[in-house]
Amino acid sequence: MTRPLLPRKGQTSVRVAVRLACIAMALAAMPAHAQSCTPAWVAGWASSQFRPTGDAALPPGTLANQTLRQIVRPSVSGNRVRVRLSNLAGTRPLPILGASIARATSSAAPTIDPATRIALRFDGKPDVIIPPGADYLSDPVTLSAKALDTLAISIRYAAADPEQTAHPGSRATSWHLPGDHLSDPQFAGAATFDHWFNLAALEVERCAPAQLIVALGDSITDGKNSSTNGNDRWTDRLAERLQADPKRRHIAIVNQGIGGNRLLDDGLGPNALARLDRDVLAQPGVTHLILLEGINDLGTLTREAPVSTAAHQAHVARIIGVYRQIIARVRAKGIKVIGATVMPFVGNDYYHADAQNEADRQAVNAWIRQPGNFDAVIDFDAATRDPARPDRLAPAYDSGDALHPSPRGYRAMGDAIPLNLFD
Repeated sequence: MTRPLLPRKGQTSVRVAVRLACIAMALAAMPAHAQSCTPAWVAGWASSQFRPTGDAALPPGTLANQTLRQIVRPSVSGNRVRVRLSNLAGTRPLPILGASIARATSSAAPTIDPATRIALRFDGKPDVIIPPGADYLSDPVTLSAKALDTLAISIRYAAADPEQTAHPGSRATSWHLPGDHLSDPQFAGAATFDHWFNLAALEVERCAPAQLIVALGDSITDGKNSSTNGNDRWTDRLAERLQADPKRRHIAIVNQGIGGNRLLDDGLGPNALARLDRDVLAQPGVTHLILLEGINDLGTLTREAPVSTAAHQAHVARIIGVYRQIIARVRAKGIKVIGATVMPFVGNDYYHADAQNEADRQAVNAWIRQPGNFDAVIDFDAATRDPARPDRLAPAYDSGDALHPSPRGYRAMGDAIPLNLFD
């Protein structure tokens, strides 16, 4: 019988050494992120969804058997994306027949690059039925989403007229056509409106670490009187500044402003405290909150009739009480909460603020500025007020209604935010 050949003394150790060297060379050739990457999701874009009323609602039947194309702009880059659709205001299930995502050719047109179009799936299927009151995430798709890119998300609705869940103050045009146009690159002849419907978020998966700022606010955060399709809200300006800084390109920001929003009562949408869990705490990756709320609470107190001095004092105390509630709940989640001072609004015809309303605003701002109440402060009041008449917006920043900034005013707000707040 022939015995198998055994390695000579020393050959085994040589072979092991060679194999280890080969493994080491292979690992060295791998990208650095492949060795250490732990992918994580972060909200790259979001809009606060609620039930639209009055002029904000669409005529019945508008979206039945339609394909709706909506434009969004993520604030941070990533390798994969998923879309969060919402049936928040619905009382019955919402059937979605299909959805897709693609790079848009412009923020002001429905056309897409067909080579980039990707069909979205839900649990592996092209269609989904979203339960009433719920959101639903699409399956992740590989798409190299660049920060401040323009993306088009298309949704195909069933023949039944859907109950409306929307963000009316989009400052962005959406397009719709009858039938299935999910893969239509042109969308020729589409009808338009300036609202977002059923589109709650675009979430981005990143290998690199990320942070997320959520801006919770009213119409000044929502961008009232900014440019339609211009992406010139104060949050847009902050996103641009973060992306221009190589040290801070990992920081995302999402805008959760609602026009008419208040701290104490519902307005066009639910009050800030009522929507805190959904619009702030539930956002993946959130590390910072910027809170700019209170101007509508201050203005509505006396819009219909004067009130007593005691009523003014009680109102201010209630506003501060809600601030405390938000701060406590946000800090409990390990999130840094940044207070923004309330801006001037004397001269506005809707609220017709007087000296007592201005005194209320000053009392609220004094509390916001007091060290220890918030973790940090952004002084939008100081950045936008008229030095000659500090109870009013500076003329250069006033859109014309003495309440909402112009695009130039929104830029000044975005430029007034110290970026080291997010370090």
